[in-house]
Amino acid sequence: MFRAGELVKGFKSRTVPRERTALAIWFWEIDRVLLSLIVALMAVGLVAVAAASPVAAIDRSTATITVNSLIYFYRQLMWVGLGLPIMLVISMLPRPQARRFAVIMCFLFVLALLLVPVLGSTVNGAKRWIDLPGFRFQPSEFLKPVYVVTMAWLLSLRGQDQTLPVIPLTGVVTAFVALILMRQPDFGQTVIFAACWGCLLLLSGVSMRFIGTMAGLGLGGLVAMYMFYENGRQRINDFLGIGVDQSVGPDQTDLAYRTITHGGFMGVGPGGGQNKFRLPEAHTDYIFSVIGEEFGLLACIAIAVLYLAIIVRVLLRLLDEEDNFTILAAAGLTTQFGLQAIINMGVNAQIFPSKGMTLPFISYGGSSMLALCIGVGLLLAFTRRNPFMGRHTVVKWSGR
Repeated sequence: MFRAGELVKGFKSRTVPRERTALAIWFWEIDRVLLSLIVALMAVGLVAVAAASPVAAIDRSTATITVNSLIYFYRQLMWVGLGLPIMLVISMLPRPQARRFAVIMCFLFVLALLLVPVLGSTVNGAKRWIDLPGFRFQPSEFLKPVYVVTMAWLLSLRGQDQTLPVIPLTGVVTAFVALILMRQPDFGQTVIFAACWGCLLLLSGVSMRFIGTMAGLGLGGLVAMYMFYENGRQRINDFLGIGVDQSVGPDQTDLAYRTITHGGFMGVGPGGGQNKFRLPEAHTDYIFSVIGEEFGLLACIAIAVLYLAIIVRVLLRLLDEEDNFTILAAAGLTTQFGLQAIINMGVNAQIFPSKGMTLPFISYGGSSMLALCIGVGLLLAFTRRNPFMGRHTVVKWSGR
């Protein structure tokens, strides 16, 4: 005859394993909602690239060579198949190892960025890429997420020792990276790096007077850019219509706006878009306009809501977080991700001048996809949490 205690003990031994595998622990700790939102965004991106791929294929076809209309969809499918496992593997790293990985990669990608002027190839008037066998590599894309984590680590050291000169150090690093990017030229990426640094400074607890001073210097930098930086001045003038020859026809942002509004709320249907064939780089910078034409403005709104849901999910995850580095790193990565999406969508909606920036997980691009997967992998690693710990539930007894 079994005793009740032995029966319960035997039942527990069969239902709850004594030792969980690393994969099982990861599954319980990972933010599955955030992971699902990212995978959904990747799926949307594949549909969008399939819609825009014929445009790029026609642009790259010649009289003797006809490019497959879905070649860029097949390539994007390959990049997703490569990037998703990388993202999942990085998300399994413990926080200290994820931080070390980011710091090491930051150093390596800064070195790669320095090699761009020497080994880089020029595309559309900008030297941003290094050609590797079968792959065009853009160091600035890979540098963004690991730069954010490295700056977050340095600024988090202020909590241990207020005398450490981490703010000037991060400022020097950011200015150095910005100088290299402006010489490529790549003003859009420069804005992303500077904005992420400003966000990290704000979250690290620096005084509002310092933030105001930095904002003033940033505004002064924009004025100086317009006066002395030819590429940036030309983009702003084109956007404002200053000195533009109207007989030449609409510029890129005009074409994007006409395309995104052509489909109305419901769109003309998959494959039915015509204005998209007038867009430059329809599968990368202006893929949001292709979505608007073929799937409608409602689809564009749904994508914007999906980005917002990702941002809100991360911020909610950080509400109970107590580690300063984790807060800075996760918030910085989210800022980089969200700001890039806002800029791309704003350019397509004719709110911002053309920046040459991809839409995260939706635009075509190997460097963009792999770099984003690294960034989200780090974000998932930093937001992992044991669901049965960290609950601050207080039970009060009446004492009677």
